[in-house]
This record gives sequence, structure tokens and C-alpha cells, in this order.
Amino acid sequence: MNNDKENLSPVERIKTSSNGLRGSLKESLADPITGAIREDDQTLIKFHGMYQQDDRDRREERVSKKLEWLYSYMIRLRLPGGFLTPEQWVGLNETAEDHSTGTIKVTTRQTIQLHGILKSHLRPTIQSFNLQHLDSIAACGDVNRNVTCTANPSESPLQQEAYELAGKISEMCLPKTKSYYDIWIDDELLVDRKAEEDPLYQDRYLPRKLKIGIAVPPNNDVDVFINDIALIAIIENNQIVGYNIAAGGGLGATHGNEATYARLASILGFVDTEEKVLKAVYEIITVQRDFGNRSDRKLSRLKYTIDKLGIDQYRKEVEKRTGFSFEPAREFKFEQRKDRYGWIQNHEGKWFYTVFVEHGRILNTAEYPLKSGLLKIAQTGKANFRFTCNQNLILADIDEKDKAQIEDILKEHGISEYTNGASALRKNSVACVALNTCSLALAEAQRYLPSLVTKIEPILEKYGLLEEDITIRMTGCPNGCGRSPNAEIGFVGTAYGKYNLHIGGDRLGMRLNTKFKENIGEEEILTTLDELFGMYVQQRLTEETFGDFSYRYLHTLN
Repeated sequence: MNNDKENLSPVERIKTSSNGLRGSLKESLADPITGAIREDDQTLIKFHGMYQQDDRDRREERVSKKLEWLYSYMIRLRLPGGFLTPEQWVGLNETAEDHSTGTIKVTTRQTIQLHGILKSHLRPTIQSFNLQHLDSIAACGDVNRNVTCTANPSESPLQQEAYELAGKISEMCLPKTKSYYDIWIDDELLVDRKAEEDPLYQDRYLPRKLKIGIAVPPNNDVDVFINDIALIAIIENNQIVGYNIAAGGGLGATHGNEATYARLASILGFVDTEEKVLKAVYEIITVQRDFGNRSDRKLSRLKYTIDKLGIDQYRKEVEKRTGFSFEPAREFKFEQRKDRYGWIQNHEGKWFYTVFVEHGRILNTAEYPLKSGLLKIAQTGKANFRFTCNQNLILADIDEKDKAQIEDILKEHGISEYTNGASALRKNSVACVALNTCSLALAEAQRYLPSLVTKIEPILEKYGLLEEDITIRMTGCPNGCGRSPNAEIGFVGTAYGKYNLHIGGDRLGMRLNTKFKENIGEEEILTTLDELFGMYVQQRLTEETFGDFSYRYLHTLN
């Protein structure tokens, strides 16, 4: 076990002395002098689903005026499986208008986050969510994060089973502390300290964040192998008979630190009951709690623990704690990793419409009133809202008699036209938030990738590739939030306007890409892609994807 208490990182000391993640948050919130909170509290607030940020576009201006940075906060909801009722969407829309920038952001983890919330608006925002039966508990921090699962309705009723499992895992992995309610909801809350004792997290919590995803083949729309714990449903005779369980995925790295790397999860084996799934997930987490690196946070994710112990030793430790052995992994097959845009009907006759939301940004512009259209749909009360791991939105569970009304609203606000008109490359693009709010960003991502795609599209058209389902992803730093290491074309920010270009990832999410060129700007990006697409058209094998071609091409260079 990792019991080196002399070399604990500062974050570890903050957690264990935090009085159940309370710290001095109440005092920080009450301080009217600054828009920031105390330094230690900036760590603790993450466990409550928030990050302190500032507007990096305005730093220079603020400093020149001798003003502190323009601090604000991002709040992320805990939505296992990514589901909201229409009433909750209406409430979310109102909360976004009252307390944030107004933009609703769909994340790559199937949830929603709001940006630009001032310190004085934090409690009102959380209390507003609470009235909608929503919370942000453990949406960030060194705990299990939002549990993702297959969103596409065509997998129903199996999708529903996976969704229910996501909820059970989320509930099982919640911290026991009531500090969230104590700080944000009810100042007078009487807390039973005995009830706050936490056998899973203890007072240390995890060495770093932990992510869990559930996939229902044949669609890997959750990018399941990028998770710390990956569950792949095994289907026989249209029934889920159990799950292959994998562990050790994670895409974050640090520029210049070769000890850090992206990694896909390794399969531990198969379990045949939900009870065993829950027990295995729980004990995978306890092994990480006890063996994970608590001195160097850059090396503290589960993937490093597994690589240090070895996959066989990690499996044995998990099996010792569960009291059962994993069975050999069962066969499964992924056939795609994308959202099915437009209308689709499930086995119950319900209709679903998948809206293309470029990089998850739901807002109104003069040309495209997306946010207003979605609000109008929610106000009908006739569609639920589901989110995908590709940052899109599914209008769900629509009765046949209500489909025409929803379709009219989609047309009225240009939503169906925008969804139908976007190129395949654009629909298969993902970008993290990056600038202007992420403190780790080295380069742009969501604000820049749309314009870069616009410049790539004519190149694709030149080669007859405009409708090719090529995945393209961009992150503003190497931490992997936009999942760029697991794309056919990945961009990783190195400095403002500069990116590492990665190629060779597969289309199904089963192989990471490889760095091809370093620190290049837009002109070289476009020239390089032009050359690669030209070679692809001339040299591709039958039905060979761009990712498989570029992987093969990379091997000819070595």
C-alpha cells in the first residue's frame, strides 16, 4: 500500500484536515473583499462540483487597472447517464440566465456545466438546482465523477438497463459527508458525524479523480475504454447477461514528462450479475484508494497504479477483496462510436431526435436561436432531455402524437436544418472548453475548432471525403478533456495558436493515436492534412478508415 505519509502532496493534507470537505468554505463565501475563495478551499470546492476560474481574456486589462482577476466559478451537475425531465430543463435554463453567462454547456461526460458564476451567486445557484432535485455533489474532485452510459435509444430496452446501473453506481460511490447540504442548502443543518463515516473514501478520498463508463455494444458512443473503470455489456439473445470489466483508462498527460501518458483500460474479466458488478467496481476503487500514488498527482490516476502493480496483481487484489474471481472476458464487437442524428424510433414506439450541438455549447445567436428552441420544446412537457458523450442532446421519449409539434419547433428555430446540414467531420468533432476560462489551457479549443473545421472541409471535398465519418478532437492542453488522444485526428494545445498533431487512432475507440507533428500552427495543419488526405484517397485499402490508413502509414515511417 502507499503509506508514505512523509511525502504526501499538499492536496492530501487539505483533504484529511477538511472536516468532511467543509474547510473554511463558509468563511470564504462570506468574504466580500474578493471574488476568490481561500487557497485550500479551492481544492475542496471541487468535491462540491465546482471550479474557481477567471476570465483569462481580461487578465491583462484587470492587472493594468490594479484590479484582481475577474474570478468566477463553473458548476457541473451530477447526472448519471445524462438525463433531465423537461421541467428540469426549464429550471436549468432559468438558473443559467439568472446566475451564469447564460450558455448551457454539454460536457463529454454526459452532463451539464454552467460558467461565469460569481461568488455571491454560488449558493443561489445550488439552491436553485436543489429545488429542481438536481445536485453537483462529487461532479469534480478526487472521487468517482459522473457515471456515463450508452445514450442512444436504439439500444433500448438494454439502454435503460445500463442507465439504471449507472444510477446505482453513482449512488454507491457518493461521499457520505453532508457538507454539501450544510454549506450550500441549510446553514442550520444538524449533522450526525457518525453517519458521515465513509468506508469507501475514508477521510482521504481517492488519490485523484475516477471515471466510470458503461457501453452497450455495438455502439461505443461513451468511448468506454478511456475510463478508469469500463463496463461493457455482454448481450446474448437480446439480453444483458453480464459485463466485461476493464480498468486503467485515462487520457491526461503532461508536456515534457515522459512518465505521464494516455492509456486505454485493460480488461480484467467478466462478471455475470449486477451484484458482482457493483462489488467489483467498489473494490477496484478501494484498491486504488489504498495503492494509488498520493505524493505526485501527475502519477496518481488508476492507470499508473495498474502499470506499477501489473494488471495481474491488480486483478488478484480486487478478487481478494470481492471474494470472487473474474471469469474470462466474453466476446463483444463495437461497430461504431457516434451519435445517430435526427429521428429514430425505439422498441416501444417512442421517438427520439438527436440534435447536433457543436462542442456542447447551447446558446442563442442572431443566426441560430438553439437555446430558445430547446426551451420551447421543454415548455411543451413532451420531450425528456438526454445528453451524449459526444456533447450532443437527444430529445427523448416523444409520443407519436406529439412528434409533429416537436418537429415544427425544430424547424422554426433552424435546429433540424443545422443538424442535417453539418458535415460528417463537424458532427464527429469534440473540443474541450479551454480558453477563456480553463486555468490549464495553453491554446484555444471550443472557440477555434469550428473555424478550423470550416477550413478543412474544402480539402475533404476536394478528395471526395466530405461525408467520411472521420473523428477529429481538440484539447487546449495535454489533460485530455476533449479526448483528443482517442481520435483519428487529434490536436493537443502547446501554446497559443500551436498544437501537436496526432493521427492513427481507430474509429471505434480501441486504439490511441500517435504524435505525428509537434507545435504547428494553422497553415502547417492544413497543408499536412491536405497531404494525408491525398495519400489516403490514393493508397487506402478496401473500406479502410482514415485512422487505420494513417496508423499503417505511421508504421512505414518507423
